[in-house]
Amino acid sequence: MVVRITNGRSNLANAAARAKARKAGLIDSTRMRQLLQQGPDTIGVTIGDMGYRNEIDLYSARFSGADLIEAALNHNLDADLESVLGFCQGRLKAIVAVYAERFSFQNAKTVLRAVHSGVGVDSVVGQVMPEENRNNAYWLEIVRDSENLSDAISSMQGTPWGSALGKLESDATLQQMEDALDCAYYSNALDSMKGTDGHPLLERYLRIEIDHRNIINQFRGLRQGIGGDERDSIMISGGKISSAVLRAASKAESKDALLEVLRRAPSFEDEGFEEAVQAAKGSTLDPIVTLLQEKRRKMMKRFSHRDPVSAFPVIHYIESKLLEVQNIRLLVRGKAAGLSTEVIEAHMTI
Repeated sequence: MVVRITNGRSNLANAAARAKARKAGLIDSTRMRQLLQQGPDTIGVTIGDMGYRNEIDLYSARFSGADLIEAALNHNLDADLESVLGFCQGRLKAIVAVYAERFSFQNAKTVLRAVHSGVGVDSVVGQVMPEENRNNAYWLEIVRDSENLSDAISSMQGTPWGSALGKLESDATLQQMEDALDCAYYSNALDSMKGTDGHPLLERYLRIEIDHRNIINQFRGLRQGIGGDERDSIMISGGKISSAVLRAASKAESKDALLEVLRRAPSFEDEGFEEAVQAAKGSTLDPIVTLLQEKRRKMMKRFSHRDPVSAFPVIHYIESKLLEVQNIRLLVRGKAAGLSTEVIEAHMTI
């Protein structure tokens, strides 16, 4: 099943205005740095006054510290996404849903990992998908009823993620399943953008996002010593970088050689890339990941301003909300692990 762009009256101006108002209410850089100076318990009180009170109160009886904050963050994000989709209408809602469907594919990965590792539903409820969040009910039911990955895949029949998994061989590995889910999401999303009812800017953004995923996978495969054929097999189709360039990249045997191959692609923006590659020492690719994320954020912001009465202000808000949640999660987990403020801030995007 593919999310299709349907005809219908869209409320573009109203939805864009509401999304911009919500974005203005997100935690800004000044307040985020103030949170950096607080401890985990104090952070919970502070973010409660910044829009997370209902979720903090909901989980406070069962969780504490960083676990409490993370459960509240995830629940709030789910509820917010549902609310945003609720105030979108017609084609606009369908376009925004194409972007938002990535969260369902990510949940499918979470379920597969839980089943594969033999984690019981009680552990999943306690650590990953609290049952207080009604959006988790579908996923928890799959974990509860699945003894193995085949059971989980069968339970997902009739969904886009289940369809993608159903095409794999019975002996497919967990990594192959996750790769198949990534490919399916982007394939479905790009198919939904075709034709006169599509959204050219979102299609362009998705293709760049695919390129970035492929670039990261190339560097990760090189670091892990994965052979060229296998690296080439995990590339996601549909990006702006040609398959010929990607095949050549899969044969590169060093970071510098890989970067030189990528530069052959007209769509490859190498500003800041050489520095990021040099900084990606040892086992970390964080500098490259961070650079690509920043490029996408700038693109998202630019597209939102370029097309202010469209789906993009709404999508930009969703992405900004996700970033807020990720920043707070990094902050509280870093504090709980005893990391310094400087180290935590270096991994946040403020």
